[in-house]
Amino acid sequence: MGCSRNCGLLAGAIIGALLAIFGGALIPLGDYFIDKTIRKQDVIENGTIAYDNWIIPGSPVYRQFWFYDVQNPTEVMNGSRPILKQIGPYTYRMRYLPKENITQHPDYTVSYMLPNIARFEPDMSVGAENDTFTCINLAVVAAPALYQNAFVQILLNTWIKSSKSYMLQTRSVKDILWGYEDPFLKKVPYPMDRKIGVFYPYNGTSDGQYRVFNGKDDISKTGIIQSYKNKSTLSIWDGQCDMVNGTDGASFPPFVKKDRILRFFSSDICRSIYGIFDSEQIVKEIPLYRFTVPRAAFASPLETPENVCFCTETVLSKNCTASGALDISACKEGKPVYITLPHFLYASDDVSEDIEGLSPNKDEHETFLDVEPTTGFTLRFAKKLQINILVKPVSKIDALSKLTKSYIFPVLWLNETAIIDDEKATMFRSKVITPIKLLNLLQVVLIVVGSVMFLVFMVSYFICRSKKLSDKGVYM
Repeated sequence: MGCSRNCGLLAGAIIGALLAIFGGALIPLGDYFIDKTIRKQDVIENGTIAYDNWIIPGSPVYRQFWFYDVQNPTEVMNGSRPILKQIGPYTYRMRYLPKENITQHPDYTVSYMLPNIARFEPDMSVGAENDTFTCINLAVVAAPALYQNAFVQILLNTWIKSSKSYMLQTRSVKDILWGYEDPFLKKVPYPMDRKIGVFYPYNGTSDGQYRVFNGKDDISKTGIIQSYKNKSTLSIWDGQCDMVNGTDGASFPPFVKKDRILRFFSSDICRSIYGIFDSEQIVKEIPLYRFTVPRAAFASPLETPENVCFCTETVLSKNCTASGALDISACKEGKPVYITLPHFLYASDDVSEDIEGLSPNKDEHETFLDVEPTTGFTLRFAKKLQINILVKPVSKIDALSKLTKSYIFPVLWLNETAIIDDEKATMFRSKVITPIKLLNLLQVVLIVVGSVMFLVFMVSYFICRSKKLSDKGVYM
């Protein structure tokens, strides 16, 4: 009887120990199976979860625009500081067409073209596409930057005056974004495109060709761009700044750690940029890591020395001591376009001091990506940029002759955003999050239950044995 009881207690302890050991063994085994599954499903190849999400975004992508309406146009054209009022958002649905010309290559890359499409969403906008506002005249301000010869500028002045064009103009949302036939350009007696707009031409065009690694041979390179327009550099900047680095931002290689720098390329700003870990987020019951674009990405070389290769403009930047503004004229056919964060967030005083009416706010105007760390998929993002034009005094052009200095003039800012929809979130939870949670729960349960069983049965065994030995001592 005593032997049977002791043997039972030992057996229970052994079973508990085995359960705890099995639970502990499930940790590396579980990691192995998760790793194997992700390595299979994260490859950009027909039939995988990554491929389905890559062909067309799994979530609706919207681009919201806020326009800057000039409140003192007469004073501005006579040299005063602009007072601006933000109007918006005007919202468009983007990227809802699948990638085109998809070709898998033997070197484990896949190439494609990204169709450009924008559809106005009136229910998500403060007004209609034909709403008008007073803004910078894109053609008048850009012309002297493109044609710096004195005689040519005299001719430009004649055509500007005859078309009754000025430094400022009143235009509709649709015109400024997607293009309009400019009256000044119509006067120019040379063959040229008479249309101009911030994003003209856009609808019906394509961005690319992109060529990215599909991850089949090396999962750590999944989605990383090998080339853009058949080149690995942009031929715009110097040194490392000219490299096409990272992914397109829609996803990153799996198994993202908090100390990783996430690099991504944006053709909108003609450069690669990066995000650093900011915080943990929960979106539709899915744990995510938030990465934000830091202030250092737009800082002057005095603060961030590696940014020296982005320096191009000496008039505005005072030998590149200004922060927060990027001259991208080299990739905009010479037009004096500058990129900043909205409301000149993180810009130095010499960039922002010439404009009134802006209120930079980190929470409102910062770019972020919320990435699911196991798969590397971006499930929520907000890409925020401001489009500006550099205006300069030009003595031979009456419309610009009264300016007293060069400064950046904001046109609009945008927020391109997306969040995983409910259907995709349910699918993602069922196929990725829930199995991982169940596996982790099973590991914990086995370790805890096994450890408790082992301790309880071993303690009971020793108590029982001690009592038995004590009883034998009494009888003796």
